[in-house]
Amino acid sequence: MDRSIHLVVVQFKPRKGDYVTNLARLAGIFSQIDSLDPRPDVAVFAETALTGYFVEGGVRDVALTAGAFARDLQAQYATAVTTPRTLDVCIGFYEVWNNAFYNSALYVTLGGDQPVIRHVHRKLFLPTYGMFDEERFVDRGFEVRAFDTEWGRAAMLICEDAWHSLTGTVAALDGATIVFVVSASPARGVWPREDEGSVPANLKRWERLARDIAEEHGVFVALVNLVGTEGGKTFTGGSIVCGPQGDILARAPLWDETILMISLDPHDLTRARSDAPLLTDLQTMMPHLMRTVDRIQAGERLVLSYDDEPSQGGPLTPAARNTALSSEESGKASTRAKKPSRASATPRPAKSSRSGTGTGTGTDAGRNGSEPIAVMRATESRSGPPPLDIDPELTAGWLVSFRREEFERRGFEKAVVGLSGGVDSAVTTYLSAQALGKENVIAVRMPYRTSNPDSLAHAQLVIDGLGIQSRLIDISPAVDGYLASEPDADPARRGNVMARERMIVLFDQSAKFHGLPVGTGNKTERLLGYFTWHADDSPPINPLGDLFKTQVWQLAKFLGVPEVIVSKPASADLIEGQTDEGDFGISYADADAILNWLLSGYNPASLVARGFDPDKVELVRKRLAGTHWKRKLPTVALLSSTGIGESYLRPVDY
Repeated sequence: MDRSIHLVVVQFKPRKGDYVTNLARLAGIFSQIDSLDPRPDVAVFAETALTGYFVEGGVRDVALTAGAFARDLQAQYATAVTTPRTLDVCIGFYEVWNNAFYNSALYVTLGGDQPVIRHVHRKLFLPTYGMFDEERFVDRGFEVRAFDTEWGRAAMLICEDAWHSLTGTVAALDGATIVFVVSASPARGVWPREDEGSVPANLKRWERLARDIAEEHGVFVALVNLVGTEGGKTFTGGSIVCGPQGDILARAPLWDETILMISLDPHDLTRARSDAPLLTDLQTMMPHLMRTVDRIQAGERLVLSYDDEPSQGGPLTPAARNTALSSEESGKASTRAKKPSRASATPRPAKSSRSGTGTGTGTDAGRNGSEPIAVMRATESRSGPPPLDIDPELTAGWLVSFRREEFERRGFEKAVVGLSGGVDSAVTTYLSAQALGKENVIAVRMPYRTSNPDSLAHAQLVIDGLGIQSRLIDISPAVDGYLASEPDADPARRGNVMARERMIVLFDQSAKFHGLPVGTGNKTERLLGYFTWHADDSPPINPLGDLFKTQVWQLAKFLGVPEVIVSKPASADLIEGQTDEGDFGISYADADAILNWLLSGYNPASLVARGFDPDKVELVRKRLAGTHWKRKLPTVALLSSTGIGESYLRPVDY
């Protein structure tokens, strides 16, 4: 008799905040699952699978009770599957329960007269760091428990729950043979890792976590990631199923919706636990460890006993608790750690406790066993920021996926790009053509009469190379018409007028072609404030805004941008002879290196201590600190308890 557990992992891409539409799509997915052979026992979806994750204050709009959610799932299942066969579903959702909101996971059996809820897990660890502020919007759960199903015993964890090894331990101790980890973790990290494959850096950490849970406890682990984008944050996919020996049995692709099938053999659990009985060892030691945890939490101090000193306990009966040690006992029980002295640069021979010069057994010829052991000094370990090198293939695929998602969600098919002839706009245009097709990209060249003729020529290279549509619109009459009444305008003012006029043209062309304007600014420019407010930064999406300039150059070479564009000095081309680095007073390479350290939490003094030029560090620090206002929407005086973006929080794409 086949005792295999037939599992499907469903990488689902929800339309954010649209529970009704996302729910309706499940009927088709259930129908697909029902037609598979072998027919699955359980389908696993990601965290917040039918609403999206970053709904912030919108939680109250999309949350529902577990019972209501189960009935909605049952209704979709009934429309798709007309046979009496049941299906277990594990799926994340926002829950309202006991007058509070939770990020929860439901395990339910569908297909009978009524849905059967097997378990509800409420997320324990709510991230409040980096891009997350989850505890502001939902309450935390407090338990991890396993539960029974028709095919065996399982447990559920949600995203950061799995980052704490204790949760997997609790699930295994409670008898779980499969741990379902449902996640909505945005992808981060584009630097290359030759030994780990071309995937986002944080996804590799997720894989290590899942494999560690599986191997330590001898359980299957299904890690299921959301796919799609929310407010510029891209969810990876790349879901995996791990065997009880920590091996990856199956892997879904990055970025795309997928139904991944796999059959699991429960005998693998027996073999794994026989080879490495770690769970059995833990069950034996757990009572002792729990007593230790109780003492630690009670603040009790350790009474150290050794060398046959009198003790009230023994190996199986620890010493009685004593929270009121006498000063004499306290002095005997504790010692102050002394800082070890720095080892001498030249090792000295140790004195031998033996006489004679015999070589002895096991020593090299010519050695008598009294010589000092060789000292190997490792390179000093110093932490640092992520590398500036990128994996260009991963980065390009990531940004293409981002572009497609954003255009689909906003209801646009065409992209309108201001093509200047520089590397940033060229890379943006190449990515747009890959994401949308060359027929859906309109490049707009907007020269001023003093613009460098090479800019037009280089932009034409991109247009011809990609075979995209283009428009040439001279902004000189419009700019000069205004500046005629402002004859004293200095070069900075004139440049700002040109930049804002280009945005007027770009948005009007977007209306003409019913296309979405695409921004081209890179991270270095944004951090140093090297852009015109409400001009260069105006387009609603920007694929390069989190890539330093040096990283854009790397991506450009991978995409095949003409070398003449990649290698020429970067310039805003607002003033004759102008270059970015000339305006900065520092090269992009130096600026990017300093910014990378500063953004990773290192202060200027620590950079100088690491050998950075103090004048360059101060130049970058000052520009970074003095331009925060340019990276924010207008500051609004807060007068009420429903201030937009403060109290009334809805993400840009919800």
